[in-house]
Amino acid sequence: MSVAVEDPPLVLGKGHGGMPARRAVVRWAWRLFRREWRQQSLVLALLLVAIAATTVGLGAAANTAGGQASTFGTANYLATLSSTQDAQADADIATLRASFGTIDVIRHQKIPVPGSANAVDLRDQDPNGPYGRSMLRLNAGRYPTGADEVAVTDRVATLFALHLGGTWDQGGRRRTVVGLVENPLDLRSRFALVAPGQAGPVDSVTVLIRATESEFSAVKRPDGMSVNVRGYEQEAAGSIMVLMLATIGLMFVGLLAVAGFTVMAQRRMRSLGMLGAIGASHRHIRLVLVANGAVIGAAGALAGAAAGIAGWVALGPQLEPLLGHRIDRFQLPWLPVIGAVLLAVVTTVCASWWPARGAARVPVVAALSARPVPPRPARRFAAVGAVLMLGGLAALILSRQTKPPYIIGGVLGTACGLLLLAPVGVAILGRFARVAPLAPRLALRDLARYRARSSAALAAIGLAVGIAAVVTLSAGVSVAKAQVPTGGNLPADQAIVWLAEEGLGGPQPPLTPAQVDNARQRADAIAAELHATSVLPLQTLVNRNGPQDNGGYPAMWLAQPHPITEGGRTGVSYSSEGAIKLFVATPEVLTHYGIDPASIAADTDVVTSRASVDGYDLIPAGRDVQWHPKVQHVALPAYTSLPGTLITQRVLEALKLTAVPAGWLIEAPKNLTQAQIDLVEQRAQAGGLSVETRPTGADVVRLANYMTGGGIAVALGVLAMTVGLIRTETARDLRTLAAAGARRGTRRALTAATATALALLGAVLGVTGAYLALLAWHHRDPHWLGHVPVLNLAAILIGLPLVAYVGGWLLAGKEPPALSRQPLE
Repeated sequence: MSVAVEDPPLVLGKGHGGMPARRAVVRWAWRLFRREWRQQSLVLALLLVAIAATTVGLGAAANTAGGQASTFGTANYLATLSSTQDAQADADIATLRASFGTIDVIRHQKIPVPGSANAVDLRDQDPNGPYGRSMLRLNAGRYPTGADEVAVTDRVATLFALHLGGTWDQGGRRRTVVGLVENPLDLRSRFALVAPGQAGPVDSVTVLIRATESEFSAVKRPDGMSVNVRGYEQEAAGSIMVLMLATIGLMFVGLLAVAGFTVMAQRRMRSLGMLGAIGASHRHIRLVLVANGAVIGAAGALAGAAAGIAGWVALGPQLEPLLGHRIDRFQLPWLPVIGAVLLAVVTTVCASWWPARGAARVPVVAALSARPVPPRPARRFAAVGAVLMLGGLAALILSRQTKPPYIIGGVLGTACGLLLLAPVGVAILGRFARVAPLAPRLALRDLARYRARSSAALAAIGLAVGIAAVVTLSAGVSVAKAQVPTGGNLPADQAIVWLAEEGLGGPQPPLTPAQVDNARQRADAIAAELHATSVLPLQTLVNRNGPQDNGGYPAMWLAQPHPITEGGRTGVSYSSEGAIKLFVATPEVLTHYGIDPASIAADTDVVTSRASVDGYDLIPAGRDVQWHPKVQHVALPAYTSLPGTLITQRVLEALKLTAVPAGWLIEAPKNLTQAQIDLVEQRAQAGGLSVETRPTGADVVRLANYMTGGGIAVALGVLAMTVGLIRTETARDLRTLAAAGARRGTRRALTAATATALALLGAVLGVTGAYLALLAWHHRDPHWLGHVPVLNLAAILIGLPLVAYVGGWLLAGKEPPALSRQPLE
């Protein structure tokens, strides 16, 4: 009798093998990437370009926030004192210093500029101030220290013909130019710098303060002091917008990556089947492609980040004139950059997961045969896509064009829904195959058979075309609004020459009669350039007893209060949206609009064409002024920048306000052209004035043309990649056709039909999605979309398929060498 111990039976495919099995699979994925990185070169290049562009965009967005930093420095409160007299101003400054400890005081004196309506700011500022030092930079020479020394910016030196070591004779006082300075946060700023205590007479005093909200609210403040609070949310808005655009761009790259990984999974189907035959589980097979996607994503993202940083270091200084401030080459928002790199890796991992999931579900025998996987029904994707698209359109409707969360959700929901509807379009293409000739029939059936790859490519084309179509249709809306004879800011044949650089939206400069007369002469010269039929002087009202804002007095507006609650306290805020510009009811204005000045009642406060001004407060006075005006309704223009609401002399006397010149309304004999507008703006800027005209839409049309061309170019690039993948994937079918006697023209027709079908369906899908999104956006006034930019849409819907057909026909004639060498199977 003998005893034998038998080995337990070997069961394949059970268990997961633990960490050793995963390491082996990851090593195989790494070797796969090293051998086939050329096949994934397009995805790598797109990731590199996307992350590089995102890095440069984040750098530009982070450094665009020089607007508030140029006036606040490193402080978060900017206080303007109500008094400029030495004794009272010193007392107020002492009060602030006692309340906050460290403060930075800047005194301002306005220096008139011959031939310009805007003065130069002479600053009494400490170059080593605790909060304002970032607003000063010495380019040459030294900072002034003596009583008769001054440092000037390049613009001031040009205006007054000054140079380093020269003498500036201003107002009877001679000062030696000892330095050339600038505000590195605002290169357009014109100012001169004197030693502390040497500015006089002082026109305004500003104090920089850094404190928390509770600290600022708890301390005693001087009477009549106005305060501006720094808004950091606006400074972060640019980075958020760049990340949104990066997300859309990476979505586009992810769609192309899905197509690439799908082809790679099909090409490696036998290897994956062999891996499953020797015991690999579904998880291991998925891990192969997911690890490959992670490697591709990490390589492309890191290379893109390196290229972006290098590009930012090289291009950053070139952007300084455009952005208007100095740029630190190594000042990048590193957290968003790292977030973009991680987002790129996640995008490629997600893009590889779906093909990996499909490959893992293929039975071993089917995988070893390397036959295409039967496409899944498109109705599942269509249902999810329809829900997402309807949700996105509903969010756009609810946004009312003003709510950012709804706008972001609506855009992303509509885009994702459009992408998920792409498989339905591919399935519809397959149904047309039965009635098509031989070559197009084979092409359409191949698209339907390899639906995963075709749908991803079609979605990428639709996304590129959709973005271009949105810009194109929006440009058509802008041009249509510009051509409407009523509504908007101004009629098309009128222009306003404003004395202030920001019109009534900015501080009104305190000008002498000589300066006003000089500006009037420049306005008359502009009117002569336009062959104007009339020039109407306009006046606004200011409170000269109140504090100045940036060297000028804020113009009065009418605005509706909005209740707010902050820090446990309630108050009101005012928005510029819906605010009413105020003008003085001068006899010239009344006569110009056919109103007899004698017809205005003596007790009238407001003359307007509006139905009512109830509920409006007079700002910047706000609720400190008891405002219960008596209104007289007359026929005045309804344009937002024209004098449609007038304040009578009675209000000026009652509220102790002052009428000051605001600008001149110029009326031309016909509509202004873009060339005339450009010429007028140049003439106005030379005299320190600003011009407001009705937008013609020419800039938007140019942008639309660029976007149309760019969208078509991107779509053609996607088509080239997709057709290349299709030719690689269907090489066996091409060999069969060649063996059956198919000629070169058949291969050309196959490629051309494939490219044309994808281009046409992608164009229709993108334009349809753009129209639906804009209909939701303009749901209150959809008639604007009736103004169709025919040429741009024709270029998309007709030109793109035509170019795709010609390109596919021309590039598909040469037979690949592998076609004849590889044996039939």
